[in-house]
Amino acid sequence: MLVTLMPYPEQLAVISIASKQISVVGLGLMGTALSARLLEHGWQVAVWNRTVAKAEPVLAKGARWTDRPFAADLVLISLYTSEIVEQVLQQHKADLHVGQVLIDTTTAEPEHSADLGRRLAARHIAYLDAPISGSSEQARQGEATLIVGGDRAVFDLCAELWGVLAARVFYSGACGSAARMKLISNLVLGLNRAALAEGLAFAEALGVEPSSALEILRGSMAYSRTMDVKGRKMIDRNYEPQARLSQHLKDVRLMQEAARQAGVELPLTATHQKLLEQAEAQGYGALDNSAIFEVLRRRPE
Repeated sequence: MLVTLMPYPEQLAVISIASKQISVVGLGLMGTALSARLLEHGWQVAVWNRTVAKAEPVLAKGARWTDRPFAADLVLISLYTSEIVEQVLQQHKADLHVGQVLIDTTTAEPEHSADLGRRLAARHIAYLDAPISGSSEQARQGEATLIVGGDRAVFDLCAELWGVLAARVFYSGACGSAARMKLISNLVLGLNRAALAEGLAFAEALGVEPSSALEILRGSMAYSRTMDVKGRKMIDRNYEPQARLSQHLKDVRLMQEAARQAGVELPLTATHQKLLEQAEAQGYGALDNSAIFEVLRRRPE
C-alpha cells in the first residue's frame, strides 16, 4: 500500500471525482469512446491527443482541448503501446505532480506497467493499469469489462468512475497484474473470433447460408458472445473498425513475448498470429479485427 501517498492524494482524487473533472490522453477508438461516456455522465472532460484533428468528435460533444493534460489531478490514458505512454509522459513530465492519479487503459507490456507503477510511486504519483476488455463500441455503450491493477486504496477511491467506464470491474492486484490478465483475456477472445471466422468460412464453402449457420451456432453449445458482436460484421463484410486488426496483432505479439519469458508455448496463438499477419499484408490492418474472415474465406487459386 502506498502509505506515503495518503492523505494528500486521497484528497485530490476525492475532489476530482466529486467535481467530475478528468483529463483524457489519447483519442483513438477507445479513448474517444471513453470520453463520450464520461461526457454523457456529466463529467468535465479535457482532452489531448498527438493529432489534434482526432479530438474534433469529442470537442463537438462538449469536451475541451488542453495542451497540459497532466496538470489535472485525475488523468485517463488511452494510447497504443507502452512505448508511446513513455513518450507522452516524457513530453509532459513538467506537469506530473505529487498526489496525481493516472489511470492507464493501454494494453501494455506487463513488466512495463509494473515498472512504471514503481517509478511513479517513488514520486508520490498513483498509477493504475486499467486495460479494457471489449471493443470501443462496447465501451461506448458501457458494456465492457475493466481490469485494474495498482494500489487498492486508490482503486477504491475511483469506484464512482469505474461505474461510468464499464459494466464489470475487477481488481487484479499490484501494477502489471491487470496487463497480464488483459493479455490472457485477449488471447481467448481473439481465438474465439478466429474460430467463428473459420466456422462461417467453412459453412460458406459447404453451401450453408452463413446467416443460417450463425443463427444455429448462437443457439448451440458452440456459442460465444463474439458471435453477437462480430458474426453479422463478418457475414455483411462490414469492417468499419470497432477494434483494428493491426492492434490485435500487436497484442498477440505481446502475448508471445510474455509466453517466451514464462517459458511456455502458445501453439493456437502462433497460428492466429500468422493469419493476422496475412490479413495485415493483404491490407486489412486498419479495418475491424473481424476482417480476419477475409483470409479464412479465400480458397487457393
